[in-house]
Amino acid sequence: MLIRKMLFSAVLMGAVMATGCASVNKAPAALDAEAKQFNTHPDFAQVYVYRNETFGAAISMPVAVDGQRAGTTGPKSFFMFQLPEGSHTISSQNGASSLLINAEKNKNYFVWQEVKMGMASGGSKLQLVSEQQGRSGVQQCSLIHSNL
Repeated sequence: MLIRKMLFSAVLMGAVMATGCASVNKAPAALDAEAKQFNTHPDFAQVYVYRNETFGAAISMPVAVDGQRAGTTGPKSFFMFQLPEGSHTISSQNGASSLLINAEKNKNYFVWQEVKMGMASGGSKLQLVSEQQGRSGVQQCSLIHSNL
């Protein structure tokens, strides 16, 4: 029975991978370049959510902030948004992964959305990373539009 499930999962993942990459709404190149200047905002925290992997390329992964849909990542993509000072919950995959950020104005935060594959579907793990790691990851990606 376990072998049958594993075989089914392998066939399903192969079919998903054969259908192509997840579709994301890329921003114009000028906005991408501006976002990669990593300027802070004096009245808000600037949050970058990025996914710098091609693993799970066929899967779009939603991200929410305080229960409101913020955007959906695809392979090698990032989006950014501003938050007021205070505690905020960033979640992915309908809460399967979440993290709490205590946002401070005039500061950048970088959230890496790591792709995790399960037996039947993909998932993700959100991780708050250092500014150095975050900037490097964002540089590998293209800006997409945020819902916030």
